[in-house]
Amino acid sequence: MTHPQRPHRNFYGRLKGKHLKDSQKGYLEEDLAALSPGAVDWDTNPARDDLDLNGLFGGNDVWLEVGFGGGEHVIHQAAENPDVGIIGCEPYINGVAMLLGKVRKANVSNLRIYPGDVRDMFDVLPPASISKAFLLYPDPWPKSRHHRRRFVTPEHLDPLARVLKLGAEFRVATDIPDYVRQTLEEVPKAGFEWLAEGPEDWRRPWSDWISTRYEQKALREGRTPHYLTFRKT
Repeated sequence: MTHPQRPHRNFYGRLKGKHLKDSQKGYLEEDLAALSPGAVDWDTNPARDDLDLNGLFGGNDVWLEVGFGGGEHVIHQAAENPDVGIIGCEPYINGVAMLLGKVRKANVSNLRIYPGDVRDMFDVLPPASISKAFLLYPDPWPKSRHHRRRFVTPEHLDPLARVLKLGAEFRVATDIPDYVRQTLEEVPKAGFEWLAEGPEDWRRPWSDWISTRYEQKALREGRTPHYLTFRKT
């Protein structure tokens, strides 16, 4: 049996901050392995496309959060939707440690955490296996020459579309006007329909929304959040 070759991928952004608290180091050492979604990297799973979601979540719908930051939203969704399996991907290990602390307090059992690049997760997720995806306040990469690093590019959107079920919802929140522009240009090209019917549909947060620390910072600094909802067609 032949296996696909590992693709060359550049990664941009921080993987670790300057300081982890001793308690956070403990969360990483004691809790992270048990919350792994399974074999993701190429060395342990060269077959691809075969992550056992039924084994992880008992056949329930599975949601995916891309870059969960400090974990406020993903832990909220896990607690509010115990009959849904949720996978959170975040390469910034400080954010992973913060989420692990929240998992201990919330005592949720339907959440799995991948501390790495979501493109690796796309490699192992079966086609049409995810019912909902979230991209909340992604790195804006504001300089024009860096726009190709944004998530809303074919390198990320095409594999996202592959793993989403027909009719799946894709939510994007951002406070950067140019990120809104690029999102509305690129996401439909990947096979999504924007569901807005009027201005309130992108000005008003979703009914199950919980404001994150990043959003609160954006509001204090006078930036306007946008809430964009797409459907996989």
